[in-house]
Amino acid sequence: MIDTHCHLEQRDYSSDRQEVIEKCKRELQAVVTCAPDPKDYALTFDLVQQHPNFIFATAGIHPQYAKRFTEEEIGQVMHTLKENKDKLVGIGETGLDYDFIQEKEWRSRQQEMFVRFIRFAKQLNLPVIAHIRNGSDKESENAFEHAIEILEQEAAQRVQLHMFGSRPLLKRALDNGWYISTNAIVLRSKNYKKIVRDTPIGQLMLETDSPWLHPTGAGKAGQRNDPTAVRAVAEKIAEIKKTSFEEIDAATTKNAIEFFGLKI
Repeated sequence: MIDTHCHLEQRDYSSDRQEVIEKCKRELQAVVTCAPDPKDYALTFDLVQQHPNFIFATAGIHPQYAKRFTEEEIGQVMHTLKENKDKLVGIGETGLDYDFIQEKEWRSRQQEMFVRFIRFAKQLNLPVIAHIRNGSDKESENAFEHAIEILEQEAAQRVQLHMFGSRPLLKRALDNGWYISTNAIVLRSKNYKKIVRDTPIGQLMLETDSPWLHPTGAGKAGQRNDPTAVRAVAEKIAEIKKTSFEEIDAATTKNAIEFFGLKI
């Protein structure tokens, strides 16, 4: 099993990060940790160097931070990532988040930043990890529609749609050859169960988005998640797909290795 999207840099792990990683090594083949805030790049790169061929990293700027960075600062971030390309297997998460950002002008800024990072990923020959979330005005301003339009306009080919939640746009995403990753939300959401049901095994990957989204109660206080929870996700996918855990494990592991080019 491989967790293709978690956040080992989060302070939730500050007191026992190494213990968590050792636990992961006993149960998983690899972990892909995501650094969506430049302040966490150094720690993330250190983890990659300390745990070669086991911890891999993606990095970018989360769309919720669109207000925080100037154009010049985004350029500096990209320079840092380019200098550390050898420690990266993907760019992101990047994308659109209309829940965090409601103002039209700042949503436009998110879109511009998304385009920049898609082009940057192409420049580095790395896949894009896309975060997409709707706001309360999703009927008039749909983040999923806008994000897919941008990805298509930019001819993005290697795309992981992290925690993708739009059933109406699923076929379009799959027809583009993109991958869907899902986490423990599939244990309780009918929408996500149907997305998994309708996604071919060859385009599915496992994730946890840990430390959040614990299998026994997403978001509840005191329930820190960790990458080993991909087992619960894989078991649920097997149930939905009416197949074995072993088949889901083998297929999603193969997908992750090929998609990210993991050297394990």
